[in-house]
Amino acid sequence: MGFQQGLSGLSSAAKNLDVIGNNIANVSTVGFKSSRTEFADVYASAFGGAGNLQPGLGTKVATVSQQFSQGGVTVTSNPLDVAISGGGFFRLQDASGVSYTRNGQFKMNKDGYIITSDGKNVTGYTQLETNSANEVISATNLGPLRINLNDINATATSSVSFVMNLNASELPESNPASPINGTIFDPDDPSTYQFTTSATVYDSLGNSHILRLYYRYESITAGPPDINNWSVHATMDGQPLDFTGGPSHQLQFTSSGSLDSGTAVITLDDYPIPGAEPLAIQLNFTGTTQYTGGSGVNSLSQDGYPSGGLVGIYIDDRGYLYGRYSNGVSVPQQQLMLASFRNPNGLIPIGNNQWVATIDAGAETINSPGEGVAGRLQSGAVEDSNTDLTAELVSLIVAQRVYQANAQTISAQSQILQTLVNLR
Repeated sequence: MGFQQGLSGLSSAAKNLDVIGNNIANVSTVGFKSSRTEFADVYASAFGGAGNLQPGLGTKVATVSQQFSQGGVTVTSNPLDVAISGGGFFRLQDASGVSYTRNGQFKMNKDGYIITSDGKNVTGYTQLETNSANEVISATNLGPLRINLNDINATATSSVSFVMNLNASELPESNPASPINGTIFDPDDPSTYQFTTSATVYDSLGNSHILRLYYRYESITAGPPDINNWSVHATMDGQPLDFTGGPSHQLQFTSSGSLDSGTAVITLDDYPIPGAEPLAIQLNFTGTTQYTGGSGVNSLSQDGYPSGGLVGIYIDDRGYLYGRYSNGVSVPQQQLMLASFRNPNGLIPIGNNQWVATIDAGAETINSPGEGVAGRLQSGAVEDSNTDLTAELVSLIVAQRVYQANAQTISAQSQILQTLVNLR
């Protein structure tokens, strides 16, 4: 009599119960990926073939495969919590080597490094090249991510951009009674100009200055097309300021109301400041129009700021780690990257919701979030376990019945053997 089939069934069913129990135990583990027990039948080998009467020797566990399906996303209040929507793993590093995780519950240590709950460094690109608007141009140097905890230095204003509309209904040709006709510009006399704007700018020491611009309609240059000429005058902290080439600059508008691009960019003469570098500013009026409906500023921006201390950090959906400073400036410092593998099931789990790579997983591919096969990131959120609790509880009942059924086959074999022993 043979007990092999029943014993193999009990062993495999017990393994399946362990897997299901582990899935249920981790239903609340952030970034956890559930597993599935896969079975195979067992046959004895025989020279020339097993024949048609071979009953088989039972079953075995072929493998326990992890299911890397997407888990749900839960919003949190921690700006360093990050959820992956799509493929990829966070790349971790410590003295023991590189590992990978989907658990984005990160924190910052006293030195500014971004770490996991067990102290491993989160890696990414540590060198960012940005333009004057703090937009990232390139990212390089893969290594541990670290937030700069120091204050940022003041940056002098080098560019101011205005987008506005100058009221066409106030043109002297449309309004012959305009007080502008026959006057000489005087910043202290509002009757000598039709509109004014101002902007706060900063010198190299972070001191603020008030740049004020005055707009005065001058004339029409007969066409076709006709050109409307507006002169722009400037003061800095109430003192007259010249433009490169003269005391004023002309903005020229076509008869369609759009600004001639050749007159849209203006450079101011350097403004001397005691103890600081001279303030050199370029003005950009691209997008400015001349239509009826009132003069007004649609947008204004400048690239200078005073010094500021770090007051917060956040991560955007491209993985850029921003420092938010007391001067209102947010500066991208480093970039969180995602690692991908052709065969994620080739990764070996090592606990703490982490895996290490093997040859079976394929080569590691590093991508910016949202590029290639890498998913996008959601800051202030975490990915839940992908365990379906209802399905696991049903599987638990089935696995328990399978275990009981295999136990019954052993009991039946025992009774048959007892019958044979009792024959006289």
